[in-house]
Amino acid sequence: MNKLKPALLGGLIVGILSAIPFLNYCCCIWGIGGGVLAGFLYIKSAPIPVKVGEGAVIGVLTGIVGAILYFIIGVPIAYFLSGAQLEETLVRAGVQLPAGVSGLLLFVLSGLLGGLILIVLAIIGGLISVPIFEKRKDAPPPPPPSQDYVG
Repeated sequence: MNKLKPALLGGLIVGILSAIPFLNYCCCIWGIGGGVLAGFLYIKSAPIPVKVGEGAVIGVLTGIVGAILYFIIGVPIAYFLSGAQLEETLVRAGVQLPAGVSGLLLFVLSGLLGGLILIVLAIIGGLISVPIFEKRKDAPPPPPPSQDYVG
């Protein structure tokens, strides 16, 4: 069963909604929700019952896609909206950054940390999707007894 398609769709939700200013305050919801969505889509298309471990794998893939999108979209937006403000605030506060460290580096580091958090949240979403949506039993039912015996 292909896990990539549900992970791409879930990751798209995680990454884009977490990168949009004013919506990114709900990044916990987007991370978990994207993992749950990907898990739901995977469970719906799986021919056999899905185990919790597979939900975790879906969550990891979803989180990676979401984190990459968040980093590519969110860090530049955040830097352009408030990068100069951050550097000015640091100067006014008397904070001296080490040589070579700028506000941009702080945004990149915060973007990496944010991406890691999104991965963890998407894993949680993938894990909880299995008990919520997987209603099939673990083993397939036994075949019906043969009808051609003479008793």
